[in-house]
Amino acid sequence: MKEICNDLREECQALDDIVAELDDESWSLKTSFYDWTIKDEIAHLAYFDYFARLSATDKEAFEKEMLILAEDVENLFEKTLEPGRLKSNKELLEWWRTERNLMVEAYGKLDPKTRLPWHIPMSARSSATARLMETWAHGQDIVDTLGLKRPSSDRIKHIAHLGVSTFAWSFSCRGLAVPDEKVSVDLESPSGQIWTWGTQSSANIIKGKAEDFCLVVAQRRHYLDTNLQVKGDTAKKWMEIAQVFAGPPVEGPNPKRGQVLFYG
Repeated sequence: MKEICNDLREECQALDDIVAELDDESWSLKTSFYDWTIKDEIAHLAYFDYFARLSATDKEAFEKEMLILAEDVENLFEKTLEPGRLKSNKELLEWWRTERNLMVEAYGKLDPKTRLPWHIPMSARSSATARLMETWAHGQDIVDTLGLKRPSSDRIKHIAHLGVSTFAWSFSCRGLAVPDEKVSVDLESPSGQIWTWGTQSSANIIKGKAEDFCLVVAQRRHYLDTNLQVKGDTAKKWMEIAQVFAGPPVEGPNPKRGQVLFYG
């Protein structure tokens, strides 16, 4: 767990460095994510870091919190935003810092394979990876809103691996048959390494920058608006519906550029 915990801690701090110096007006800016403000984005992260901490430390308290949320599923996200919205920007930032630190500390005490309760039960490693993905994805909403370009990091390998691992989920959560065809994924990391999943003999191949792939599976970009190279019907369909997170099926952003790079 040491590696994922260190990377999760660093990803949180990277986003903290961006929002810590924002003025009150900037905290109120609306993002492209459901018109949430930047404050809402951090409130969401703080609440679910708290929720993840309970999952890792206090199953009974977690289940009680889950029951409260289940009472009004249609307004679940609004309910989870309320604690953060009621705090000042400074208080929210301190709450987020406290909860994420406690969460990472809790993860660090667990065996990576320990099963933790969640909407879909998962291992401690998978839970920590999901929190890193969420932090990175909501961080993207924030930097897009602020017009910033943040440095990319090889920490996103965790997200890329999760993206590949949720290939079947992207189809099944929509009630679609999971294709028998395998997809080969070859990605260039921010540091220039090549990360590969699958076999080179596959008729379905995705190549490109790891950051582009992560943006697509986290539904922050449509694949037509990236430089990903896509070959094969199954690979194309996957990129149209890719969903790295649990929960009901969600439609990602519509394409803006409307052009895709095919090869082979």
